[in-house]
Amino acid sequence: MASEGNGLEQAFAPVLAAVATMQGNASRTEKTHAHEFLEQFQKSLEAWTTTHALLRSTDVPVEAKLFAATTLKGKITYDLDQLPTGSLLQLRDSILHLLVVYATGPRPIQTQLCVSLAHLAIQMTTWKDVLNTVGSTLGGNAGDCVLEFLKILPEEVTEGRKINLSEEDLAARTKELLDDNADQVLRLLTQFTQSTPSAATNPQLIDCITSWMREIPASQIVSSPLIDVIFKALDNEASFESAVDCLCTIYRDTTEVDDSLPLIQKLYPRIVALRPKIRGAAEAEDIDTFKGMTRIFAEAGEAWVVLIARLPSQFSRLVEAVLECCARDKDRDAISLTFLFWYELKQYVTLERYVEARTKLTPLFSQLVDIMIKHLEFPAVEETNSDPFCGDREQEEKFRQFRHSMGDVLKDCCAVIGVRECLGKSYRLIQQWVSKYASQASNDRVPHWQELEAPLFSMRAMGRMVDAEESTILSEAIPLIVQIPDQEKVRFQAVMALGRYTEWTAQHPETLESQLNYVISGFQHRSQEVVQASALAFKFLGTDCRKLLGGHIQQLHSFYESVIDKLKPLSQEEVTEGVAAVVSVQPLDKIYETMKLFCDPIMTRIMNLANIAKDEPGRRAVADHLQLITIFVQAVSPYVSPGQDNPAVKYCGEILPIMNTIVMNFTTSTPILERVCRCWRYMVISYRTAMIPLLPSLAQSIAAGFQASKEGCFLWATDAVIREFSEGAEHVDRATSDAVYQFFEQQAVTFLRILSDLPPEHLPDVIEDFFRLASDAVRYYPKECTTSSLAIPIFSAALSALSLQQIDPLIATLHYYRDLLSFGFENTSISELGDPEGEHYANPAEVQTAVKQLLTSQGHLLVQRVLTGMMFSFPGDCFPDASGVLMSLFELIPQEAGTWLQSTIQMLPAGSMKPGEAERLMKGISDKVQSSETRKIRVLLQDFTNSYRRRNVAPREGLGRLEAARFRFIG
Repeated sequence: MASEGNGLEQAFAPVLAAVATMQGNASRTEKTHAHEFLEQFQKSLEAWTTTHALLRSTDVPVEAKLFAATTLKGKITYDLDQLPTGSLLQLRDSILHLLVVYATGPRPIQTQLCVSLAHLAIQMTTWKDVLNTVGSTLGGNAGDCVLEFLKILPEEVTEGRKINLSEEDLAARTKELLDDNADQVLRLLTQFTQSTPSAATNPQLIDCITSWMREIPASQIVSSPLIDVIFKALDNEASFESAVDCLCTIYRDTTEVDDSLPLIQKLYPRIVALRPKIRGAAEAEDIDTFKGMTRIFAEAGEAWVVLIARLPSQFSRLVEAVLECCARDKDRDAISLTFLFWYELKQYVTLERYVEARTKLTPLFSQLVDIMIKHLEFPAVEETNSDPFCGDREQEEKFRQFRHSMGDVLKDCCAVIGVRECLGKSYRLIQQWVSKYASQASNDRVPHWQELEAPLFSMRAMGRMVDAEESTILSEAIPLIVQIPDQEKVRFQAVMALGRYTEWTAQHPETLESQLNYVISGFQHRSQEVVQASALAFKFLGTDCRKLLGGHIQQLHSFYESVIDKLKPLSQEEVTEGVAAVVSVQPLDKIYETMKLFCDPIMTRIMNLANIAKDEPGRRAVADHLQLITIFVQAVSPYVSPGQDNPAVKYCGEILPIMNTIVMNFTTSTPILERVCRCWRYMVISYRTAMIPLLPSLAQSIAAGFQASKEGCFLWATDAVIREFSEGAEHVDRATSDAVYQFFEQQAVTFLRILSDLPPEHLPDVIEDFFRLASDAVRYYPKECTTSSLAIPIFSAALSALSLQQIDPLIATLHYYRDLLSFGFENTSISELGDPEGEHYANPAEVQTAVKQLLTSQGHLLVQRVLTGMMFSFPGDCFPDASGVLMSLFELIPQEAGTWLQSTIQMLPAGSMKPGEAERLMKGISDKVQSSETRKIRVLLQDFTNSYRRRNVAPREGLGRLEAARFRFIG
């Protein structure tokens, strides 16, 4: 026996060594080798015996035992076919024995063994008395293992798609394991609650009830003694959280309120009777209990919200309980759990049919506004200007995000009780502060500033709900806001609030000057946050009040020149957007000179910066200023009659050579090149056919830039030219359209040359941009693209691109293939070409023939690359498009596609597929082809490749835990 034990130890010694390496302070290289060894071990045949030996050993570290248990679970899930059918009974009994061994823990190992047993039960279809066997074997010997297994079984059966069973077999096994056992489980759980006094508050029991509610209707739970157990568990600290989960799961089974009304009538009195626990938890500062109670009431409200709307008098106590949770949550730990309820309730009570509920609940929503505004306050601090978060930036960011969510609740309140009521509350709070503290305030000291800042934030949050015609509150509030003290956070919020009401300001021009002066003075503030807020507010003032400001170009120009160099790039862009909006409303005969007035100084800055840009910050400054020119190009797009010169295009013609020079001088600066290309792209988009006179020089600049830099942004700019000037576009003549296609071919040749010099992994961005361009080229020039001499080279380049593992270039390439293949059918949906009506375009016969000829010569490689990508390397998000490509192949040329698929599968490593797996796939595909259900082939292919990948490629569970540090186990 000693020699046998030594032999087992020698067998798993390498595994223990690798586990120790993963957890120790070994080098990265050693850990990589250990990781690779353990990955191979998990998929090997010997893992079956080694995992059992590890789990039975008394000398193995607990971390290694957890790794063994997790590995065993993976073996049963993916590799059960490695074992003879006759050995499954022995495997089952071995796991049951191990559960007895680990009856007292550690809990993580116990859980993994229960999952292993559940996965075996799902696949071992000859095992009919699962619950009886587990109960009789573990009931008296393995403590709570029976409950753990009972909890896990329905969860794993529901997730059974990862187990390699057919849909029919999985459905049959689900019925056997769950449906047919539901009544028995209900009896077992009831008996368990009566076995010992402590059983009723065992969290594992409550979790088990929750898990089986997938199969046992909530009505049966509520009608059984189990409901008393669940409510009793709320009084026990150990079982409280499980009881909360269980109650909320019951709610989800009652959302069809008409069918569940008798059940709700039983539950509702017991739920509202829990309300005193809210106060108790709040006064005891028991955060976990308070959050749990908040969840109980909020999720009940979500489930029964339609009943609240129908029967507000009967169900208002539930709303009051949720409101109390909000009011008592002084640390704002639980209030977010109520946000969805308030939104759902608003959705109902704002409907005309529920006007009674709206009237009844209006006082509660009014209180909710007061509560929310109070919660918006920053934490109090002793010193006026000290940091409310004491340097804890994470808490500050959490608070900021939380405030915006509460702002959404305030919007819900506006919808229910009216904007005037809600806005009036904010205004009155501002008034109260002014009357109490304004006389004591100075720029250096603003007492109780939190009480002023919070209502300002609430006004800002509700801005979207306020109609531009509002004539009561804002006309009094706005003049008050522009006079409030200069404390940093208050000033920031005041400026942001003004920026929210610029549409209202456009309708009330008498308030514009004071607001504009207040916002502009913010650019001189010592706080960068206030400066940034001022830039954003100015953007909205300029955009929404552009017609009111149209006659103040000279003043705006002086202001713009005085601040632009002092701002951060984002604020520069925002101020420029505001100014550009005003320029856009100038008379047509003033557009050119106004653009020059603003843009020429920017171009001068760009040239000066370019002359001294010797490092990355210098080049970034050039790029940032180029973006300002693009903003003018985007915003200033005047209507010009056909045949009339566009003044904005005239200015573009002046700056085009300068930009070309910048490109050729900075061919290695991606930020500069991207910003230039963005500008050129928007010239095309903004001015369309008015750009035709500049098109030859623009195309030459784009082509030269791409050739010199090998940057994909030039292909992005090319794509805009393809879209706007393709054949059939309005006001585009045939000569221009033909020249544009030749431009595409020129870019394609350059791309193919670049791809021949560098491997695809060095060009992911260029590949992505090119195949997005190629997709549009195919859509807009199908005949030219499919019959061109470049068709095969581009097709082959896409095959090379499929070797990448980055998701964006892969999806772009797969979309190219899908677009190309769509032209092999008789009809292509015009929606593919941007038409929202989705009409169908009849493909010319020569285009269909060209696509099929292309597939005949290249299709076998396409099938090979796509299928192996799905099995080995593609990210999961690529699967829909990849399977879509294969599905199109089967629709176009089913016999050839089947042959290519079979030959690809035959190239897979021996032993990597289960017996008969390939045959079943091919038969399934053949059946779908013969029954003209080719679209169902996608599911077959995705299931096959997912299963193959999980078994042979994807890492199994367990290694991630080892790669972290050592972790503790609770027995």
